[in-house]
Amino acid sequence: MQRQFKVIGLVLLILYYLIGLNGCATSSTSKTINIKVDTTLLLFKEKVPAAKELLQKAKGVLVFPEIIKAGIGLGGEFGEGALRIGGRTVDYYNSMAASIGFQLGAQAKSVVMLFNTNEALDNFRNSEGWKVGIDGSVALISIGMGDSIDTINANEPVVAFIFDQKGLMYNLTLEGTKFNKIVK
Repeated sequence: MQRQFKVIGLVLLILYYLIGLNGCATSSTSKTINIKVDTTLLLFKEKVPAAKELLQKAKGVLVFPEIIKAGIGLGGEFGEGALRIGGRTVDYYNSMAASIGFQLGAQAKSVVMLFNTNEALDNFRNSEGWKVGIDGSVALISIGMGDSIDTINANEPVVAFIFDQKGLMYNLTLEGTKFNKIVK
């Protein structure tokens, strides 16, 4: 039991260290988040050939420029981002998840989540903490991992693109991630 607490403490220390170094602490301003979101969307358009068309078709776009994940058996992740509708920011969100199981390492990743239907967007915006896999399913497309965009996946009500991974982390998923609206 005492060993588990040491492992949990180590994971939390690593996560705190990574979050502090990468500026993902909750003190990010709305201006900082918007600048990072703009940069992430430019990178998304560069890496995904159909990005411009997908963004135009989407009813809303949730962008997390950087989500930090760290774990050794127990893990956690955190990031801040913005929801855009019609090209302008309407709300800010954080992304948090905790996990237990086979995982090792630390990683930073960017996530662009497209809401392709008004119903999916409304469900997300009207929730008090939207959790992937419980409040809605997400078709996950990993860019840069040898995957290609499947038109079936790209037409799902909610599609998430994970790209620009830095670091090494086994267990790439959004399952169990909770998104909460924050005030900026």
